[in-house]
Amino acid sequence: MEREQRRLAAIVCADVAGYSRLIGVEETNTLARLKTVRTDLIDPSIAEHGGRIVKTTGDGLLIEFGSVVDATRCAIAVQCEMARRDADVPADRRIAFRIGIHMGDIVIDGDDILGDGVNVAARLEALAEPGGVCVSGRVQEDLAGKLDVELRDGGDQALKNIARPVRLWHWSPGATGAARVAGVSPLSIDAPPALPDKPSIAVLPFQNMSGDPEQEYFVDGLVEDIITALSRFKSLFVIARNSSFAYKGTSPDVRRVGRDLGVRYVLEGSVRKAGDRVRITGQLIDAANGAHLWADRIDGALADVFDLQDRVTEQVVAAIAPRVQQAEIERVKRKPPANLDAYDCYLRGLANLRPISKEGTAEALRLFERSVELDPNFSPVYGMAAACYAHRRGFGFADDTEQEKVKVVRLVEIAVRVCQEDAAALGDTAWAIAYILRDLATAKVFIDQALALNPNLASVWACSSWINLWLGDAQVAVEHVGRALRLDPRATSLAIGMKSAMAHACFFLGRYEEAIAWAEGQLSGSSTAHPPLRVAAASAALAGNDALARLYGERLHAADPAFRVSRLADYLGPYQRPEFLAKYAEGLRRAGLPE
Repeated sequence: MEREQRRLAAIVCADVAGYSRLIGVEETNTLARLKTVRTDLIDPSIAEHGGRIVKTTGDGLLIEFGSVVDATRCAIAVQCEMARRDADVPADRRIAFRIGIHMGDIVIDGDDILGDGVNVAARLEALAEPGGVCVSGRVQEDLAGKLDVELRDGGDQALKNIARPVRLWHWSPGATGAARVAGVSPLSIDAPPALPDKPSIAVLPFQNMSGDPEQEYFVDGLVEDIITALSRFKSLFVIARNSSFAYKGTSPDVRRVGRDLGVRYVLEGSVRKAGDRVRITGQLIDAANGAHLWADRIDGALADVFDLQDRVTEQVVAAIAPRVQQAEIERVKRKPPANLDAYDCYLRGLANLRPISKEGTAEALRLFERSVELDPNFSPVYGMAAACYAHRRGFGFADDTEQEKVKVVRLVEIAVRVCQEDAAALGDTAWAIAYILRDLATAKVFIDQALALNPNLASVWACSSWINLWLGDAQVAVEHVGRALRLDPRATSLAIGMKSAMAHACFFLGRYEEAIAWAEGQLSGSSTAHPPLRVAAASAALAGNDALARLYGERLHAADPAFRVSRLADYLGPYQRPEFLAKYAEGLRRAGLPE
């Protein structure tokens, strides 16, 4: 048996960052520029430093050097010259290489080289910054004392299909020693974009695992629909399709994607087809640390591909939007109070509304007011502040209802100006207009506008269910709250009393047992919540279960000793059908509540 040939070598892997995007934007010009770069810069530099091009792979290169010093010197020279050449080129048209370097044992296979050393270099290249170089700890050790270059410690990283963690070190143009190493003036290229001031997400192209190229249209269409649906959430900064699709056909590290695109969250997934069935998997990842925030799979039939596409889009978007919000709330909780901006104050305010309490709504309002002081144009805060006053009234926390009504009027006036494109803010404002100001006609206009802007918001469907219930259409209320619960089955978002809304709608439809069950669902999260206790007491009484009715009545009286049946209208919304109010009052009297 012939013994395999091995040797120790410095391995360099390089590719063009965003190659697919560049080709998509201007194919002919990009290919011509790359050819010129190879002829005028890369090939002569490799030869000058004693390297050998092993092979090319599309936009990538595999190069072998006998010395890590020569390999690193060559890589830095190329990167500095590329930065100089493209200094006047628009940022989205620049050719920026990523380069990875490792020193390791390689297996010789004719003109090719194989082995772990090559695999490590390839992984390092994927983690390099555009225009930068990423080297292994072994390379860094061999460079010490031989090359005056500044390397930034990237820590130990677990690399795909590599048994042991590898210590990473990064170099960027403009680093100390760059001019001396490369022999050119150090010029910095554009740094990765900074994170925006609201949660940011990129949806990567899903992998087609079916082995059927004809399924690409379905996979790409699905991702495009998800991007479009997420873009309807004004609370999210969503990377456009052209940028995220630059990663199509690759398996990038999500942390690198986060740096390249300036996003905090990355959604990736795959589609696998078997016969007439298809399985879609998705996972939401925190790009800062690689933590998985959500993962799920959805199975369906391809009989109606467009219906399946719509259903998957709805399920994915409905699942990840509240998880992004919760992740943002947890992140902000760790920030020092002195460093809070308008968005941070808003998030901390939301955290105080889970569950609803007198102290929590008071603190939420204080934080929302601070948010307005920091940024008067931050639209979400106005709708949520108005909703806070509605919560206070509905739960019996209001100290001065007339004074709070004046505050809501002011908030609505501002919301009319700044919230016209924010579906969530419009929904919250609509609920406050209906519940506090008793103006159902205006509330209906607001809520319909919110639903048109974003039909994937559970909170807006919940608001719509209440408004339709107050207008007297309990059946539409059931349908709309059903849509809200389908979008948010666990009611994890701050949707306004979804289960309580369903309980009230069932009560007015005479479905008392269902009403009690839904009320209990709401009470499981807040045992003293006023609305579900009220409707549970009235439902049990009209169902003929006197013992259960009195039990709920006693719990309601303990939670709010001042409550009287004669004051029911103060707690309830502006019901347009007097018989609804009369039915509610009769149920509460039978439950033993004082007149």
